Amino acid sequence: MSRWQATTREEAAQEPALTIDALGKKCPIPIILLAEQIRSVPLNAIVAVLADDPAAYTDVPAWCRLKSHPHVATYELPKGGWAIHVRRNY
Repeated sequence: MSRWQATTREEAAQEPALTIDALGKKCPIPIILLAEQIRSVPLNAIVAVLADDPAAYTDVPAWCRLKSHPHVATYELPKGGWAIHVRRNY
């Protein structure tokens, strides 16, 4: 795990219900894709946003705070970038 830590072990272990592949896309595209698709998963489900734009590393968690969806964790991907896990709250 990178600097962002999962809030609980259960959250860290939960598999994403949806993975959004935004690798190679510049911000704000990862956030736009997340905003468009987060309601397609059940409440409390995890959405993983795969992104390699450095802005996404901070912007997706900031969007989570703004929209009241918990940022669960951020994991470094083996080939670069991150998997940013977000829990749908409403």
